[in-house]
Amino acid sequence: MCIAWLNFRALAPAWTMWTADEIAHLCYEHYRISLTKKGKPEPNREWTLLAAVVKIQPTADQTYDSPDKPVQVTKEVVSMGTGTKCIGRSKMRKSGDILNDSHAEVIARRSFQRYLLHQLHLVAALKQDSIFVPGTQRGLWKLRPDLLFVFFSSHTPCGDASIIPMLAFEDQPCYPVSAEWASNISVEDSDKLEATKDKRKCEDLDSRVTKKMRLEPETPAGEVANGVAHHKSFGNQESGPVTPNVSSSTLDSEELAAITEMAPVGAKVVDVYRTGAKCVPGEAGDSGKPGAAYHQVGLLRVKPGRGDRTCSMSCSDKLARWNILGCQGALLMHFLEEPIYLSAVVIGKCPYSQEAMQRALIGRCQNVSALPKGFGVQEVKIQQSDLLFEQSRSAVQAKRADSPGRLVPCGADLESAKWNSLDHSRSF
Repeated sequence: MCIAWLNFRALAPAWTMWTADEIAHLCYEHYRISLTKKGKPEPNREWTLLAAVVKIQPTADQTYDSPDKPVQVTKEVVSMGTGTKCIGRSKMRKSGDILNDSHAEVIARRSFQRYLLHQLHLVAALKQDSIFVPGTQRGLWKLRPDLLFVFFSSHTPCGDASIIPMLAFEDQPCYPVSAEWASNISVEDSDKLEATKDKRKCEDLDSRVTKKMRLEPETPAGEVANGVAHHKSFGNQESGPVTPNVSSSTLDSEELAAITEMAPVGAKVVDVYRTGAKCVPGEAGDSGKPGAAYHQVGLLRVKPGRGDRTCSMSCSDKLARWNILGCQGALLMHFLEEPIYLSAVVIGKCPYSQEAMQRALIGRCQNVSALPKGFGVQEVKIQQSDLLFEQSRSAVQAKRADSPGRLVPCGADLESAKWNSLDHSRSF
């Protein structure tokens, strides 16, 4: 049996057994069909983000005697979470009775840990079939070699992975519109916009609504219709705003190097998608300059709060940590012979950069050293799906069109933790 498992791994790498769209579709269907309405966004008024962990294993009674033979696998959602909230520092409790970070990725990983604990209980205490098998050391367990886990998120994780180059032909984060600009000043002069105002208007990703750009009375309505200004700001990780083009000619080569290398050959980088995650104390910090040099890439960041700084690391940083230390956590590691790593990460349809994801999850961690035996930076496979989450901000915004009322993040995200932590003794 072990020989068959090893052959399965050798002949069928993780990324050849499934597609990104298959993973996304499975997660969306599980969310839509298998979960109750309680904790989900109110239709046409609320939105949320989704994350999940999918188990992949070969179907029974297969032989792996040829690398050209298709491998049949089963895909199963074993954990799922939704959420966009994170509490500020002042609301944290020493008693531990408040969940600090409720972003979808974190909720999904917590649920995955519960699934792992349950599977360990099955094999160690109840002597039942499980995803774990005995390790080489007495009393320790390890994951069955024929199993793989894929992490799915409906949107690019907040933090470093969300700092994505924006090309001249793409939508760009909005800048404040002044009477001077509305009087048709040149694009080259747009770098005179105040950086502090840029930050307030463009960086706030924790806004509860899609803010409308305040146009001066002199701004012709036709300019708005033609894309000179747009009502969307880049908020809470999701949107496709349009703004006046900002020339990158005023930026020096060093400032542009990290951003430009992510763009297609010959394409002009004029700006970057913004992240609301703040640099941790001690880091160099963002320049706040208009245009492509607004952010420094590769830095550790904490999630934004509503007027109260948080102590929770960004989802980009947490995914990078899991890619080095595993997803099992310190408690479960006492009973395991080796950490449990994700084989792949799949992102849903949204603003996305393969290079930014690679940098955030793998590239910036290459110098991590002095790790215990069995731990190390993993070459996790990263892919994007073309399927949009139906309750994402952009999808809900498109459906509601000119509907009255504000579009807000789901107020019941914390309630969703009740079904994110379902009893995993039953199959999903």
